[in-house]
Amino acid sequence: MQARIDEVLLGGSRKYTRLDVAARAGVPPEQTHRLWRALGFASATDTDVVFTDADVEAAKLGNQLLEYGLIDRMTDTAMTRALGHHLSRLAEWQVQLVWSWLGQQPDVARDERQLENLIEMAVPMMERLQNYVWRRHLAAYAGRTLATSEDELESRNQGVGFVDMVGYTRMTRRIDQDRLGTVLDRFEEAAGGVIAERRGHVVKMIGDEVLFVADTPEDAADIALALTELVEQDEEIPEVRTGLAYGQILSRFGDVYGSVVNLAARLTSVARPGTILIDQGLADALADDPGYELRYRRPVSVRGYKRLRPVVLRRG
Repeated sequence: MQARIDEVLLGGSRKYTRLDVAARAGVPPEQTHRLWRALGFASATDTDVVFTDADVEAAKLGNQLLEYGLIDRMTDTAMTRALGHHLSRLAEWQVQLVWSWLGQQPDVARDERQLENLIEMAVPMMERLQNYVWRRHLAAYAGRTLATSEDELESRNQGVGFVDMVGYTRMTRRIDQDRLGTVLDRFEEAAGGVIAERRGHVVKMIGDEVLFVADTPEDAADIALALTELVEQDEEIPEVRTGLAYGQILSRFGDVYGSVVNLAARLTSVARPGTILIDQGLADALADDPGYELRYRRPVSVRGYKRLRPVVLRRG
């Protein structure tokens, strides 16, 4: 059974060592070791026969990108690490989904032949769907950035927001796993919909929290206000609190970095349930817009900021 799963998922049987892959792909052995670790897999010894023809092909493709000059070796490792991180979470979710379904289909779970047929049918379908989604996002992002310089693309002014469910830890102790899954699904659906409709971008979902970015101060403010209002109307989702900041951020491999990101996180930590706190940079950008009401609070001390002065954001 395991051998058949390997053939479907890995494109063939395991028949090569790491040194075999390096030799067949024409790359240094240390390169295959470095990238294998970057993908998030345990190190394979020189004698472990765990690789397939697909691993050889992947090593060749990665090396071609290096030879073409599209990426350098440092970028190669960072990009591989980012791919491994994001796709490992996707794979884990997909396996859990199938496992949960099999729990409701005992006849299929006990029949190896039916399991093989299921894998052979489902994997190519999921692969095509993932490729479709990737291409659609690639087209959308490319359209937004064609007129943007490389410097502006990597380091630019954007609104950054954290939206956090209040009382999430207590809630996990009161409800069962099925109920918790429902709450998280509703929160992610609400956050994803509001952010996409208002021209924002989800950076990542972290259980009870979503991190997003928006290109303009107004878009960032509208996302926070709309999501807070939507959650207030949904009895299934706990109250949320939000921290927003605006300024220069560094976008790298699907994540965002910089003091503005840290500032948004600190604002979230001191926000009250149902409130949105913004920094001075965003307050300045929204000050002349009658669509927003700004109320200054007393300075607070948080990690990294001794006198952080939050501003409460409301609709005008």
